[in-house]
Amino acid sequence: MKITYYGHSVVLVEEEGKRIIIDPFLTGNPKAAVKAEDIQVDAVLLTHGHADHFGDAVEIAKRNDCPVIAVAELADYCSSQGAKAHGMNLGGSHQFDGFHVKFTLAFHSSSLNVDGQTIYMGEPAGILLTIGGKTFFHAGDTALFGDMRLIGETNSIDAAVLPIGDGYTMGPEDALLAAKWLRASRVIPVHYNTFPGIEQDGNAFCDRLHKEGIEGKALNPGESLEF
Repeated sequence: MKITYYGHSVVLVEEEGKRIIIDPFLTGNPKAAVKAEDIQVDAVLLTHGHADHFGDAVEIAKRNDCPVIAVAELADYCSSQGAKAHGMNLGGSHQFDGFHVKFTLAFHSSSLNVDGQTIYMGEPAGILLTIGGKTFFHAGDTALFGDMRLIGETNSIDAAVLPIGDGYTMGPEDALLAAKWLRASRVIPVHYNTFPGIEQDGNAFCDRLHKEGIEGKALNPGESLEF
């Protein structure tokens, strides 16, 4: 499995010929390492509806003639904008062509500003993505919560991305505990250093992971991890 980080919380997952992008906030992302028009994928996955995650989802899906996979209300909105969409909900899973998706809990909020109005976009989610026997977990934007331990106990997670920015999500202290509970073989910090207010030291966080016996890698935008 190859994981490429494109800044903020944008991740491209590649395995067995499938290319899936998660939370493609590229246009307007000061850390973005690629342009939205250069993305070629088989599916777009969304953890929630905030603009810094929703990003270019509709445009990418239309251009690639691929689905946006999201919680029901967010999927419905994408469909209303002319994109193919597959709605799911928390705890639900679905086998797609070559990959499996399950939505988990995430404790956050989810909305999108549409024509000056804040529109509810369903519950936020984490994503368990399984391809070729390997499982990747994108926690989305979330607070620390106890059922992360259950997610770790019931899944064999090969890699996980966790937000560490604090303020709007977990900070490093809570993310360290989340990493222990999830039992992921490797952890990549995300959702930090994009804007003022979420500045963190990703390498320092990974040093703390290593002390706990967890492989951690702070990727620079555009950098990949393969396993």
